[in-house]
Amino acid sequence: MRLKKLDFALSVCQVADVGELDLERPFYFIARTGEELSLVCRTEDVPPRTLAREDGWRGFYIQGTLDFSLVGILSRLSAILAENHIGLFAVSTYNTDYILVKAEQLDRALDLLGQAGYEVAEG
Repeated sequence: MRLKKLDFALSVCQVADVGELDLERPFYFIARTGEELSLVCRTEDVPPRTLAREDGWRGFYIQGTLDFSLVGILSRLSAILAENHIGLFAVSTYNTDYILVKAEQLDRALDLLGQAGYEVAEG
């Protein structure tokens, strides 16, 4: 399985509304629940008003489209990282899964996954 490194910094935010977002920007994840409105975006695209934010994330994704019948892909990746004390923030789309780790742990995370047999490609 091939993992592709994202070549930009990310932020995880809590926002009041999406009105200030420029949805034409190349990378956004938005999730609304009954309790919050969360946003993951490039750090440079964080809206001026956030309720909370955490910068310093980097990420990678599973390249290609994952069939919904596939089982255990995210759990295997997260287990390798957890065994090595690397926390993650995961986001899934219709096509694939994205894994974010703190920026200072990205190279180590990708090295460990490479040692586990995953192919790692630059962004």
